[in-house]
Amino acid sequence: MRANSGSDSLVAIYPGSFDPITNGHLDLIERASKFAGKLVVGVLRNESKQPLFSVEERVEMLKEVVAGYRNVAVTAFDGLLVEFAAEQRAGLIVRGIRAVSDYEYELQMALMNRRLRPEIETVFMMASEAHSFVSSRLVKEVIKLGGNIGGLVPPPVEARLKRRFAAAI
Repeated sequence: MRANSGSDSLVAIYPGSFDPITNGHLDLIERASKFAGKLVVGVLRNESKQPLFSVEERVEMLKEVVAGYRNVAVTAFDGLLVEFAAEQRAGLIVRGIRAVSDYEYELQMALMNRRLRPEIETVFMMASEAHSFVSSRLVKEVIKLGGNIGGLVPPPVEARLKRRFAAAI
């Protein structure tokens, strides 16, 4: 890992459901951690999505896979993202974009967040080519149908997914 070249005082938030964390998420965490003094990965409590893993399990998995990043913290939140960002004293929200369809939704959310908290900026980061097709939903669907998810999620997450789906059989 390279040393942080960003502002040591900049706090950024990378929010998501992370159900489960993918290598695409991890790539964005690594890249975003280089330009923020502190990157807070916020795990959204949204039980209406019927998550595979509990919030506590998702936080635990994230903490395990980001343990090597000195400036990355993981915590759960609920409610408005901009209020969570304000509580964390963050000036920046980081959002990943995989395709044009992501941009349309993310732009709408960024504009609403700007209206609610104009002092908090949103930055969009493009997914790397290797991960541009990967989503948590797709990973769950592939493993549920017995497919290989190697390289799509960090190894500890792959092991948890295999255990979770083996228990369901």
